Amino acid sequence: MPRFSIVIPVFNAEATIAETLDAIAAQTVADWEVILVDDGSTDGTAAILRERLREDSRLRAFRNPGKGPSAARNFGVSKPARGDIIAFCDADDMWEPEKLARLDRMFADPGIDAAYGQVAFFPGDRRGAMRRSTVPSGALTAEMLMGENPVCTMSNLSIRRSVFRAQGGLDETMVYNEDLDFLIRLVTRGIRIVGDPALHIRYRTDNGGLSSRLVAMRDGRRAVLARAKRSGLRPSRAQEAVFLRHLARRALRTEDGTRAALRFALEGLATHPRAFLSPVRRGLATAVAALVSPALPRPLRRALFAA
Repeated sequence: MPRFSIVIPVFNAEATIAETLDAIAAQTVADWEVILVDDGSTDGTAAILRERLREDSRLRAFRNPGKGPSAARNFGVSKPARGDIIAFCDADDMWEPEKLARLDRMFADPGIDAAYGQVAFFPGDRRGAMRRSTVPSGALTAEMLMGENPVCTMSNLSIRRSVFRAQGGLDETMVYNEDLDFLIRLVTRGIRIVGDPALHIRYRTDNGGLSSRLVAMRDGRRAVLARAKRSGLRPSRAQEAVFLRHLARRALRTEDGTRAALRFALEGLATHPRAFLSPVRRGLATAVAALVSPALPRPLRRALFAA
C-alpha cells in the first residue's frame, strides 16, 4: 500500500491539471497514489486525465459528477484511497518537490494527526508579487482558525486516513468555509494538527471574481461559528477584525471590489482597530488602500494584494 493517497477534486481543469500533476510527479518521495475525482467536467479535462493514466499507473480516476468538491474529497477518501496519509490537492495548485518528504518525517511522530505547511500565493496570470502565509508555532487551535486561518486551503492539509474517516469527513452541504468547519471540528475534538514553516504549496489566486462571493464567504463563516458555539467557542473582536481585514484584501483584487474593500475595512476598524492595523505593514496598508482604492489602477491593486 502507498504511504500517501493524494486526493484531487477535478472540474473543468484543462488549463491547470497537467501542471498540478507534473508537480506531484516531481516529488522526491515516490511512495504515493493519486485519486482524481471528476465532478462532471465538460471541457478537455477527461482527455488529459486519460493520457496521464496511461503514463503513470499510480494515477486513478473516478467520476462523482455534480456533487461538489467536498463530496469529491469525501468520496476519494472513503472508497478508493489506500494510503495511510491523505494529502489533499486542488487541480490548479502546485506542490514544492520536498512537500511529501517533509510530511513523511512529520507523520513519523505518532502524536501528529494532521499537518500543513506554508503557502505561496501567486496570481493566476503570474503577474504581480508572490506572498507567503504565516505558519504559527505549536499545534493549531480554534483561536487561530477564527482569525486568519493559517492552513488557508484544503490543498494544504494532510491527515491520517483513519482520523479523517473517524471524524466524518467534510460537510457536503456547505458551499463556503467547509474547510474551516472541518478544521474547527478537528481541533475541538482533540485532533493534533501541526504546521511546518517550510514552503509546501503554490496557490493560484483568482485575479477576477465578484465581491458578492466575499459576502457569501463571510456569511458562510458566520454559519461555521454558529456551530462552533455549541462547543463553547466564540470569536473575539480581535479575531473578527483580522478576518475582515482578510476579506478587504481579497476584495481589492476583484473586478468590482472597491466598495466592498472599504466596507470590510471600516467594519474591521470599528470592531477592533488595533487588531486590524497590526502588523502595520499589513493592516495599515490595507486600510489606506481601501480608502484610496477607487483611484488605484486595478493592476496595482492586484499586485499589492496578491495574498
